[in-house]
Amino acid sequence: MKFLVARNPDPVSRLPYLVRLPIEGGLVLKVRDTWPRTSRVFCARLEAGWPAEVELIEEVEVTACRRRGVAIDLLLDRPRENRSQFVFTRLPSGHEGIFWQTRKVVGTARPGARIPGRRASGITDLTIIVDTRERYPYRFSRQQATSVRAALPAGDYGVRRADGSLVAVVERKALADLAGALNNGTIVFELARLAEIERAAVVVEDRYGRLLENAYTPAGFLPDLLARLQVRYPEIPIVFLETRPLAEEWTYRYLAAALAEVSLAEASPAATSLVGTAAARRPRPLLAAERRPEIGSDEASGAGHPRPPRRADPER
Repeated sequence: MKFLVARNPDPVSRLPYLVRLPIEGGLVLKVRDTWPRTSRVFCARLEAGWPAEVELIEEVEVTACRRRGVAIDLLLDRPRENRSQFVFTRLPSGHEGIFWQTRKVVGTARPGARIPGRRASGITDLTIIVDTRERYPYRFSRQQATSVRAALPAGDYGVRRADGSLVAVVERKALADLAGALNNGTIVFELARLAEIERAAVVVEDRYGRLLENAYTPAGFLPDLLARLQVRYPEIPIVFLETRPLAEEWTYRYLAAALAEVSLAEASPAATSLVGTAAARRPRPLLAAERRPEIGSDEASGAGHPRPPRRADPER
C-alpha cells in the first residue's frame, strides 16, 4: 500500500495537488497543500479517480490507513510527517467538507471559535499561579492575565487571596494523560487532593468522544470509570474542551470567576451569589474522618431538638 501525492492536472482548480489513500478502492482527493504543516488543509473528492498521466511528487509506503467514524487515520512509513488524519464533515452550505490535519495543527487551531478579549468577571489585574511541576504550561498571552511560577498543593493553575490562601485550582490533562490515570488508578489520588481546595476543576484538552474511541481498553471501560469518579467527587467538574487554546480560555475564566465570587462574598457576607440570588455555593462534602457532629446537634441526635447529655455508665 502506498500513499501518493501528485500535481493536479486541472489548470483551473483552486486545489493544486492530488492525494490517493489506499482505502475504499483508492480514495482520491484534491488538496490545497502536500501536508498539513502549519494549518488544516482543505480537501475535496475527485470523482473521476486517479488520472492516467500525472506528475508524481511523492510516493510513500503506508503502515496503516483506517476509517474511524467520520475520520480516516493515516500512518506513513517514514520518520517525520508520518501521522495525519482526514476528517469528513458537513459545511454550513450543505456541501461535504474534508480537512486534512495533524495533531500539531489541531493543537494550535481554533475550530469555529474566536477567543474573546473581554476581561474575565471584570477583574482588571488577575495573577494566575502556575505549578512549578507543570511542563509546557498555559501562558495566558491571549487573555488579560499574568502568570507566576509557584508550588501548588494540588492542580496545575490556581488563584490566591491577598493573604496567600488558595481560592481555586484547575488540573490540566491531555486525553492520553486522562486515559492513563484512569487505567492505573492514580486519578483517584489526584481528585482527593483537589477536593481539599475550596474550588477545583479538571479540564481535558480534547473531546469526550475521543475517550470512547480508546483502542487499548474495552469499549465503555474508561467512560464508566470517569462517570464513577464524577459521582464520587461531584464538587469537582471535569470539562472536555476541543483544543488546547479553548482549554486555556476556560481555565482563565473559571479561575477569575472563582476569585470574583470569593471577593464579593468576603466584601459583603450577605451579598447574593453571582450565579443565583438565593443559592449559596454548596460546601465540599466532608470525608468520614472529618465529620465530628457536636453533642446536642441535629446531626448527632437525628432529631430536630437538642439531645440531653449522656449519663456516665458506672460499670465502665
